[in-house]
Amino acid sequence: MNKKISFILIPVIMCFILSSPFSIRVSAAKVLPFTGSLDYSLDTNWLYDGAYPENGVDVFMVAPTVDTKSESNASITPEYKKRFRYAMNQQQAIYAKTARIYAPYYRQASMNVYSLTDAERELALSNAYMDVSAAFKYYLKHKNNGRPLILAGFSQGADMCYRLLEEYYGGNGETAVALRENLIATYAIGWAMTEEMVSKYPQIVPAQGEIDTGVVISFDCENGNVTDSIVIPSGTKAISINPLNWRTDSKKANKSLNKGTVTQDSKTGAITSVAIGKYGAYIDPDRGSLIVTDIDTSQYPPVLSIFSEGCFHLYDNFLFFVNLQENVQKRTESFLSAIADKAA
Repeated sequence: MNKKISFILIPVIMCFILSSPFSIRVSAAKVLPFTGSLDYSLDTNWLYDGAYPENGVDVFMVAPTVDTKSESNASITPEYKKRFRYAMNQQQAIYAKTARIYAPYYRQASMNVYSLTDAERELALSNAYMDVSAAFKYYLKHKNNGRPLILAGFSQGADMCYRLLEEYYGGNGETAVALRENLIATYAIGWAMTEEMVSKYPQIVPAQGEIDTGVVISFDCENGNVTDSIVIPSGTKAISINPLNWRTDSKKANKSLNKGTVTQDSKTGAITSVAIGKYGAYIDPDRGSLIVTDIDTSQYPPVLSIFSEGCFHLYDNFLFFVNLQENVQKRTESFLSAIADKAA
């Protein structure tokens, strides 16, 4: 593996290093539906339970896929928790300066699920969401205490965030209206938002700029030569926003706008350096993917067999890490300022 990749790690890469070879098993096993969720009154079912309590707003974070061994859904084992913790330790830094963090363990769909049939995959993801939904419900009742909220997830975690928006944030019921009014933003990175989703679920509102609130921030990175991926299938157009210029059109953002691509220690996940002005980006007018410019594709291999060369999915958060980190703060400040203006 290229030396550079030993530092620029995200959860799935680390998981595959721990469980070589780097390929997905095609399983013939039948996916069975869950009959109940985990018990989120137990502290042991929370990775983060109000970390950074000095912050006045919350983030409910859902982890990406870290299970590469199970045939369908993960079991909550010490090894799974270790991988889960490593993945989230990397991502929580985007939000830690702004929000207190809540992140449940859940029996996510394993990486192998993405090689199953659509029906089997959806059943495994529905199983995973049963836990996420139960955790969110418990969080709202026992932990949130009315604080403004950010939803955040990457890859499978982003998929779960969309499902939370679909289940809890729609309609004119008192609870749904209150949740929408209390939502700073949803960072659903690495999973496509589509016009079909927005039309079916009007509570899924695409971000239009840098500081609008109650919106969804979404993108997935490619090199411009990809025509099909699990995240953005061929024939699908994603609704994305550029994290460098915060535009939704195809205007190119120069690399000078990139405030920091991070590198990390391969063992601890700690950020070891920040490179300013490394990569630019623009939104592909046909696929809606975020095209990264000034980048050597060979330095960012897809790693997983389910992705083709030029898919930078594994690096979505870290190519534009500082811009995302600052944007979380700016949107939160915009939200709190609007609340203060209403109260004045």
